[in-house]
Amino acid sequence: MQQEKIWDADTARRYDTPGTGMFAPEVLGPAVDRLAELAGDGAALEFAVGTGRVAVPLAGRGVRVTGIELSPPMVEQLRTKADEATIPVIIGDMATTVAPGTYSLVYLVYNTISNLLTQAEQVECFRNAARHLTPGGRFVVELWVPELRKLPPGQTATVWESAADHIGLDTYDVLRQRVVSHHFRLDETEQARLFRSSHRYIWPAELDLMAQLAGFELESRTADWAGAEFTAESRSHVSAYRLPTTR
Repeated sequence: MQQEKIWDADTARRYDTPGTGMFAPEVLGPAVDRLAELAGDGAALEFAVGTGRVAVPLAGRGVRVTGIELSPPMVEQLRTKADEATIPVIIGDMATTVAPGTYSLVYLVYNTISNLLTQAEQVECFRNAARHLTPGGRFVVELWVPELRKLPPGQTATVWESAADHIGLDTYDVLRQRVVSHHFRLDETEQARLFRSSHRYIWPAELDLMAQLAGFELESRTADWAGAEFTAESRSHVSAYRLPTTR
C-alpha cells in the first residue's frame, strides 16, 4: 500500500472536515497554541503538512511556516487556503527532503511519523528534523500509543471508534510492528465508504531512542496538546525533543 496511492486526489478532496473531527476547535486550538508557544520568534517546519490543517492557523498566528509534503493533491487542497508566499511547501518525503533555511521548531502531528513503514526511515526522520533546526531547537511529535493490551490471544484487530457515521478499527501485525487502520464512513444510504492506511507503530521508549540517535533529548511528554499528564492509560502523547544549545 504505497503512501502516494493512499493520499491521492480523492482523499485530498475528502480530507478536510471543518469544525468536526480533527478540525474541531477543541482539537485544533490547543495544538496551534502549543506550537506557536514553542516556535517563539523563530520559523517552523511541518513534516507532512497535508492540506494545512495546522499550518494555516499557525501561520495566522504570525509564525513563519514551511511545509514538506509527499502528496501533490494534498498541497493543491492547501493552496485553496494559503498561497506559496504564505506557506512554502517542498514536495518530498519527510525522512530525506530538505527545506531551505533553519528553524526553531520542526513538528509532526496526528501520528504522521507512523506513515514511514520501517524503523530506519523513522530514525532518518529524526535526523532530518535535526538538520533543519538551530541549536536548542525542538522537534515535536504527536503519536498514538499502540493498543496491544486490548488484543486477547489469537485476535488481531481492535475497534477504537464505533459511532453512527464512522467505525474505526486497527488490524495488527505484531511480528513486523505494523498496523492497518480501517475507516468505514457511513451515511443514510446502505453503502459504506472504506479508507485504509498502513503504519508502523512506535512505543514511546523506542521513539526516545530514535531521538537520542539524532542528538535530541526528551524535554517533555504530555497526554495531549493541552498538557494533560501522560500516564499508563494515555492513548496518545505529544513529545517535545530538544537539541543541545551548543553542538
